[in-house]
Amino acid sequence: MPQLRKDPVTKRWVILLHEQKKLPADFKIEHAPKQTNKCPFCPGNENMTPVELMSYRSENTLPNEPGWQVRVIPNRFPALQIEGDLDRMGLGVYDMMNGVGAHEVIIESPNHEDGFHNYSSEQISRVLHTYVERYRDLSRDRRFRYILVFKNNGSAAGASLDHPHSQLIATPIIPKRVMEELEGAKTYYYYKERCVFCDIIRQELSQGERIIHENESFVAFEPFASRFPFETWIAPKDHKDCFGDIDKSEIDGLADIMQATIKKLIKTLDNPPFNFIIHTSPCGEHCTDYFHWHIEIMPRVTKIAGFEWGSGFYLNHMSPERAARFLINPNYKG
Repeated sequence: MPQLRKDPVTKRWVILLHEQKKLPADFKIEHAPKQTNKCPFCPGNENMTPVELMSYRSENTLPNEPGWQVRVIPNRFPALQIEGDLDRMGLGVYDMMNGVGAHEVIIESPNHEDGFHNYSSEQISRVLHTYVERYRDLSRDRRFRYILVFKNNGSAAGASLDHPHSQLIATPIIPKRVMEELEGAKTYYYYKERCVFCDIIRQELSQGERIIHENESFVAFEPFASRFPFETWIAPKDHKDCFGDIDKSEIDGLADIMQATIKKLIKTLDNPPFNFIIHTSPCGEHCTDYFHWHIEIMPRVTKIAGFEWGSGFYLNHMSPERAARFLINPNYKG
């Protein structure tokens, strides 16, 4: 019989379908053909991109030239633009403002064929340090209320270029998905005087059946009310609301668990397209008591259709408990 599960943070319901026990190979993944045109993100093509904002590079190399390990540039086709004032206004019942924000691309490696699954821990640490530096810099801009760091890996996940990269968008409003988490976490805190994410992490560590990896500082697990097959969250074990407050030792631990987790997903699902998104507290908001930053990783192995769009429910053909077994044990047959 199908099972309904409720997310304790957002109060969103998920339908787990048990009419057939799917295996990882049952999720057919369509891989787009490799791009053959000249890649603007490859070394030597720096003149094809906007001027870089920052980079990690070898000594005695100049900006906008080869020699970099990680490079940040403005998006050539930004969703929001950095210049201008918000100029909030109303038009009857409608609210408007100028599309002011920031949209940046983090080119994660000079190697076109690289990816999080085969980066060294040092390279992942460089990428994470870049996220943190750009987050801290943009959070000082009082026009911005939220900074979203995310990665689209593969064309089915929204990537327009094969070269490994992630993106950052700073917005003058708090996104709806984040507001749902904030409101749910705040309600839980006022009722129980505890962080709901901390309670989830404690329970997952205690039960163990949905944990796929952990180290001293972080834990990776399949959430109880997973929206998608093999949806995976990574969260710090200690309570911390803002991703920008992470320190160097924590970055090394995060690099370790991200590498291990993404390797498991890629091996189990045969290199699926995926998204990951860093959920953090809004800029300047006092969420210290009740919010807990985390990363959500979503392999794109199923499609959202009319029922999901119309109802807000999600249909998931793979329970998080079975997904965890496949990810932990490559020989598990289901």
